[in-house]
Amino acid sequence: MQQSAVPELAHTHTRPIHWLATATALAGVVALSSILQPDAATAAQAAGPDSKTGRATAPAPNPAHADFPIECGPVKAVVVKKASGDLDGDGNPETVAVVHCDAPMGTPPDGLYVLTTDADTGKARVVATLVDPKDRTIVSGIALQDGTVLGTLLGYSSSDVPRCCPDVKDSAKWQWKNGTFERSKPSEARSV
Repeated sequence: MQQSAVPELAHTHTRPIHWLATATALAGVVALSSILQPDAATAAQAAGPDSKTGRATAPAPNPAHADFPIECGPVKAVVVKKASGDLDGDGNPETVAVVHCDAPMGTPPDGLYVLTTDADTGKARVVATLVDPKDRTIVSGIALQDGTVLGTLLGYSSSDVPRCCPDVKDSAKWQWKNGTFERSKPSEARSV
C-alpha cells in the first residue's frame, strides 16, 4: 500500500472542542432566531361593504376598551375569551366577551357580555349580560355560529363544593329574538 505524501490533516479528526464550537454556534443561531421574529399575523378585515346588503360594516367592538358591569375591588377586570360576529342581523358585528376579576388566587366567576359599537362615540359598550358573575359560573368555552352564541358553563352542585373545582357542566345557547337574547339548550348531536 502506498503511503500518502500529505500528512493527516488535523481538521479531519473531531475532538471535544469541535463539538463545543458547533454547539455554541447552534445555540447562537437559535437565540438570534428567537429575537428576530416576524410581526404577528392579523386576521382582521378592514371595514368595507357587506356582500349581502351592500352597506359598510364597522369593525367588531374591542372589549379591551369597554367598561364591564363587574365589581373587582382592588384588582382589574380581564377579558379571557372573545368572539365576534353579527348576532342581531343588522350587518354590523358584535363581540361576545368572557370577563373575570384578575384574582391572584382561586377561580373567579366569569361574566359573559355582548358588546356593540356606540354610534355616537365609536367606543365598545355592553348591551347584554348573558352570564352574570353573581351566578358564580365559569364560562369555559364560547363560540358563535349562525348568529347564535354557544357557551360551555361550569358550576357547583352545592355550596360545599370547593370554588377551585366546579363539578357541574352545562351548555347554553343564546339567540337574538324580539329585541333580547333568549337562552335555551343547544340541540345535541345525534349519530345514526
